[in-house]
Amino acid sequence: MEEIGFLGLGIMGKAMSMNLLRHGFKVTVWNRTLSRCDELVEHGATIGETPAAVIKKCKYTIAMLSDPAAALSVVFDKDGVLEQIGSGKGYVDMSTVDAETSSKISEAITSKGGHFLEAPVSGSKKPAEDGQLVVLAAGEKALYDAALPFFDVLGKKSFFLGQVGNGAKMKLVVNMTMGSMMNAFSEGLVLADKSGLNPQTLLDVLDLGAIANPMFKMKGPSMIQGSYPPAFPLKHQQKDMRLALALGDENSVPMPVAAAANEAFKKARSMGLGDLDFSAVHETVVSGKGSS
Repeated sequence: MEEIGFLGLGIMGKAMSMNLLRHGFKVTVWNRTLSRCDELVEHGATIGETPAAVIKKCKYTIAMLSDPAAALSVVFDKDGVLEQIGSGKGYVDMSTVDAETSSKISEAITSKGGHFLEAPVSGSKKPAEDGQLVVLAAGEKALYDAALPFFDVLGKKSFFLGQVGNGAKMKLVVNMTMGSMMNAFSEGLVLADKSGLNPQTLLDVLDLGAIANPMFKMKGPSMIQGSYPPAFPLKHQQKDMRLALALGDENSVPMPVAAAANEAFKKARSMGLGDLDFSAVHETVVSGKGSS
């Protein structure tokens, strides 16, 4: 099997690269904090000292980074991707960024003769561990076809959405909707509780109705307990709300619900909840410090 490079071993990157190793792929990993690589090395991964070193060694390299700034620095900084990318090499950026960042990276890679695909994913920690992500790819179709064998390991379904930027936009629309839903759900849980109802019964009722969904089912019980182990950190959800609202500005789409949700996530960050799961926005309602 091809050797695959993997840049970024946060919650998602670690789970995804582990999956590739389990399925027999050879993987060379890099992370800004190199100690994060140790566990993967125990499972058969090799360490690349820099992003450039990983690109040099591997035909295909995947990046899974936290935000636009990190995605750009791995490509453009010293010892970055651009120093070794060239013809016959493919770079697949699976980070969640805005379309402008994706386009900037794409132009830089292709100007060196490399091939580029953006492929953000829908799904957080557990789907990443289980290989049940949804891949939202856009860019070079030939690279998409070549990447399908590893997308099939990482995800349950892959979409090819056309030109670079479309993957980023689709991901932001999905996460914006999810963030708004999480706020409505939080208000519902607290309203049930404060008006003398059992929040667990609310979960049971919701699960039988038209708005039943895996997120409510999965997050609800721990939210009621005031427990928010990070599957998708709140600070990243707020970043996605911000980027989605900017996309709304560009396209003159009024988004009052998403804007209010973004304020609630910002409030949660100011309360020190940024590293907890995004469901911790519930605490802004519990404490009566919500924006809405």
